[in-house]
Amino acid sequence: MTSEETGFKKSLGFIDSTALVAGSMIGSGIFIVSADIARNVGSPGWMILVWVITGLMTIFAALSYGELASMMPHAGGQYVYIREAFNPLAGFLYGWTFFTVIQTGTIAAVAMAFAKFAGVLVPWFSESNVLLNLGFVKISTVHLLAITMILALTANNLMGISNGKWVQNIFTFLKVALLVGFIVLGLFFARNAEAVALNNSYFWKPVALDGSVLSGWALIAAVGVAMVGSIFSSDAWNNITFAAGEVKNPRRNIPLSLVTGVTLVTVLYILANFVYLNALPLRGVADGAGVFERGIQHAVNDRLGSASMYGLFGSMAALLMAAFVVVSTFGCNNGLILSGARVYYAMAKDKLFFEQAGTLSKNAVPASGLKVQALWASLLCLSGTYSNLLDYVVFAVLIFYVLTIAGIFLLRRKRPDVERPYKTFGYPFVPILYIAAACLIMVILLIYKFEYSGAGLLIVLLGFPVYFIWQKWGNNK
Repeated sequence: MTSEETGFKKSLGFIDSTALVAGSMIGSGIFIVSADIARNVGSPGWMILVWVITGLMTIFAALSYGELASMMPHAGGQYVYIREAFNPLAGFLYGWTFFTVIQTGTIAAVAMAFAKFAGVLVPWFSESNVLLNLGFVKISTVHLLAITMILALTANNLMGISNGKWVQNIFTFLKVALLVGFIVLGLFFARNAEAVALNNSYFWKPVALDGSVLSGWALIAAVGVAMVGSIFSSDAWNNITFAAGEVKNPRRNIPLSLVTGVTLVTVLYILANFVYLNALPLRGVADGAGVFERGIQHAVNDRLGSASMYGLFGSMAALLMAAFVVVSTFGCNNGLILSGARVYYAMAKDKLFFEQAGTLSKNAVPASGLKVQALWASLLCLSGTYSNLLDYVVFAVLIFYVLTIAGIFLLRRKRPDVERPYKTFGYPFVPILYIAAACLIMVILLIYKFEYSGAGLLIVLLGFPVYFIWQKWGNNK
């Protein structure tokens, strides 16, 4: 403990915790990824089913995590659960992947989405507007805005958990209200009878883009590949566990906020997809003359939010949805930035991260962790690989979700007498169903998207030598 360390402040109540869960989940993905899902499964019913399966898996995971959170309400959350269920090496592999790809890669991607959609409102922000060309890297006004967003939110969170909490609450409530408004407008005022009729005519008839009918294993594989987008859009729900040290009555509030936030967002996501099907035909052609002809599958830049509102607002739809996404991504990144540094704090306490990351500032926040996270995420913005990182993220995320939920079974055997204020609902069936579904998706991704899943697995495996090098370096200090 350093002289400046004051201890975490218990500032997050149930509403704050739920806002962190929901706000970290809702970014720009819900307005984009359904186009890729539609291209994979080729049927309205199966597109909805992809989101339903993803939602159920996420709810099952949240129900399972609640037990671990009530047992170990400590800063670091999932990192602590894996370390305690398995060993420090397993915990480090999660922390390593979390820092290199999962959290920082997501922060970079969300920041770039923020900046690109801001460019719809203010055209000066454009990737073609290059400010500095160093040959190996080009810095455009989009990069400048993305990095500025990361630094501004980091600076705000450096001032204390209360600052981060209020930004999170305001933006979560605002974007949930806007998303509800989008759903109401879409379901009751943006209805296109011709689109609805077309979608109903092939609602449960999955067809690949090449026209072949999907059935059997081909259909299962198509669903598994399609779920990359929906899983990523539904991720970050577990971020509240990282900030457990700052939650009031964490044994109650963390499990309750996990289930409440995940259920809320899942319902909103499924309803948003019905909006798309209410306004646009799922099938379309890539060179279609307008939003109707292009359909959901070939919406311009996959921007389904704008395309589905085009019938109501015309060209103004793009501006309105851009403003919506700017608000949504800003709030999303605040939650990611706030919570991520708590994992590095827990790792540093175990001497598995930079020592300074394990201290708290006078504002009772892990300042060094926040700063190094901002630096790496900013570099990822400039790397040009942030979009690829998202493909790596999903496979890596699933590995550690499976490990964490498997840890429930191990800890019930290893520590049967530890107090569990909340026990997993539906145990053992709920965690087993999640593990089975996640493993099936990982197998599908290894077969059909090896270039991405293999890279995600490689990033995890690189953690092995890093762990032993770090241990040796730490022991020689």
